[in-house]
Amino acid sequence: MREMAADTVEQIKAKLTITDVVGGYVKLTRSGRYMRGLSPFNKEKTPSFFVNPERGSYYCFSSSQGGDMFSFIEKMEGVDFKGALKILAEKAGVELVYERGASENKGKLDRLREALARAESFYAEALVPKGPAYEYALSRGLTAETIKTWNLGLAPDSWRALLEKLMADGFTTQELIAAGLIKEADGKKGTWYDRFRNRLMFPIRDSAGRTVAFTGRALDPNDQAKYLNSPETDLYKKHEILFGMDQAKDAIRTRGFAILVEGQMDLLMLHQIGFQNTVALSGTALSKEHLGLMKRYADNLMLALDADRAGLAAAQKSAIAALGSGMRVKAVRMPLGKDPADLAKDTPQDFTRRVSDAKPIVEFFLETLAATERDPHRLILEAERVVLPLLAAIQSPMEREHFVGVASRMLGGSPDAIRASLGKVVRGEVRAEQAPGMAPEARLKASERLALQLRAVAASYPDSALANRVKDEYSRIIGAGVPDEPVPERILFESGIAYGEAPDETAADDLIRTFERAVLTEGLSQATGKLRQAESANDMDAIHSAANECKEIATKLAVL
Repeated sequence: MREMAADTVEQIKAKLTITDVVGGYVKLTRSGRYMRGLSPFNKEKTPSFFVNPERGSYYCFSSSQGGDMFSFIEKMEGVDFKGALKILAEKAGVELVYERGASENKGKLDRLREALARAESFYAEALVPKGPAYEYALSRGLTAETIKTWNLGLAPDSWRALLEKLMADGFTTQELIAAGLIKEADGKKGTWYDRFRNRLMFPIRDSAGRTVAFTGRALDPNDQAKYLNSPETDLYKKHEILFGMDQAKDAIRTRGFAILVEGQMDLLMLHQIGFQNTVALSGTALSKEHLGLMKRYADNLMLALDADRAGLAAAQKSAIAALGSGMRVKAVRMPLGKDPADLAKDTPQDFTRRVSDAKPIVEFFLETLAATERDPHRLILEAERVVLPLLAAIQSPMEREHFVGVASRMLGGSPDAIRASLGKVVRGEVRAEQAPGMAPEARLKASERLALQLRAVAASYPDSALANRVKDEYSRIIGAGVPDEPVPERILFESGIAYGEAPDETAADDLIRTFERAVLTEGLSQATGKLRQAESANDMDAIHSAANECKEIATKLAVL
């Protein structure tokens, strides 16, 4: 971790005033001892944003936010304090001073950024107008302007084109591996090849606009992996990056809500028809880091996910996470068999109407269930399974009570009965009968259920390289081979529904990482219990052993 000299902040404050900083984003006019302007965080006609030059602070009455120049930059640019420090240091002409080790690490990261920037230029130059890849992009509805704005590219149908270009530019194979651009051939140590080949390339950028990874869309219809993502690197943490956030943040702030879609093509098409407040997950689950990033700009989230079973399951999971973070969530009702990209291309006015008609997530799922489940008893059981966790996740008691009333009217039950069932969810007292057909494995510990999911992936795709990798990772994490016992049918079906023809690398990486975190978390809990017992018995050897075990597991969790 980089450490700045203690006086860096004071140097910046000595050269920049808060008026200098805020004035780059907001038109300020004098109002007594203050400066005043329209809020950059909300759309408004009457100025409610004030700056106090004397104290070096600001406050926005329309959004109840305030702070100094550093917090202002954090909010406006979607960065943390260190990111804000870097931006302001550059503006002020102040050199950031690093410790020796941190400086070396910064140099390595700068090399990775440069390699990724060179790769992006290489791909962009390869995407020539009237070429097959360019024509494919046009056929999906993208305009030449969109292709240029997002700097799409082409990974040539070659094993080493990028590798040879970047090595000629002075990059080593180790640097290119660390950037996620090349791979070592299986069984051929020392033989390297390009990770992306014959694919339409989408640069993935952090919220500051720096390219950190890529997604490649296969141009060969026979390619098993339709979308291929960069692996996690020192620059690219999938749970921290939302595709398009660098270009969406201003629109999210202005409109007051973010639209969340599944993939790059959905996002580009929505931006193209005017919904610049759209971000995409790019094959990973919605994380607390993603939510924290969006909440810097707005507290409202609109889900525009596919209408199939997998899309609805993802919508519920994402909604629970977002509601739990204090966000308000709506969902766009998509027609079965079409995704946002399809609607934006074929009938953009229809998508616009659907956004206007978006329903609060509780109502959305109640209507969805009512349309598909005609049996009143099963409808109530399904509502308990699907809707109650949504109600439980709502942070505002008044808002939760409102939707309890909505649910009671739509289900024909009493609010008291819903509150009684809701209390069990809040307390974690969810019984098997609340989910019809719930198998015993549904009551397993998190690590045990995730282990079953990993085994299901290996069993469902037995002849793939991915299955072998999953088995290897399972053995590494557990310290034992994959059991021979059959995986329950329910889990196998869930795996097939979730992953389709084959899971991509991103999905597998997320599952492996989640599994390892669950194993370590449960291991830490057990080790902590051992430590308490040893302390109670005043057994110094046991205390020493348990403390070391806790430290070892905590260290692994910290870097996971």
